[in-house]
Amino acid sequence: MKLKSAIIVAALGLALPAQAQDASGDADKGEKGFGKCRACHMIENDAGEVIVKGGKTGPNLFGLPGRIAGKHADFGYSDAMVAAGDKGLAWDLDHFIVYTQDPTEFLKEYLEDGKARSKMTFKLRKEEEARDIWAYLEKVAAGS
Repeated sequence: MKLKSAIIVAALGLALPAQAQDASGDADKGEKGFGKCRACHMIENDAGEVIVKGGKTGPNLFGLPGRIAGKHADFGYSDAMVAAGDKGLAWDLDHFIVYTQDPTEFLKEYLEDGKARSKMTFKLRKEEEARDIWAYLEKVAAGS
């Protein structure tokens, strides 16, 4: 048993450096990629200044990194997204990547509920694009 645990820990340790190198995206590419998001999402800071004019079908994405899912004011989230937030889902890179590639499937798995649905139907095809958009959202939130 101890040997099996040691092998698992060693394997995780080897995987972490590669994952850390892979984690960052390109904010400049993400700014361009965000054009796909603008049809439904805008970015407006807490002072009410519009950073990226976009649709209001989806929630404002300013400050998304670290935000609890389904809790941003002035948006009517699906019951499943609210439940995900109640369960503790806070947006980070890993959750963002999986969610944006298949929002409904992500919620079904996260909530362990085959009936869970997301209001977001759009899917990003490439993980790299999701990483870049995340990097852009982090940059905007930091005021850079």
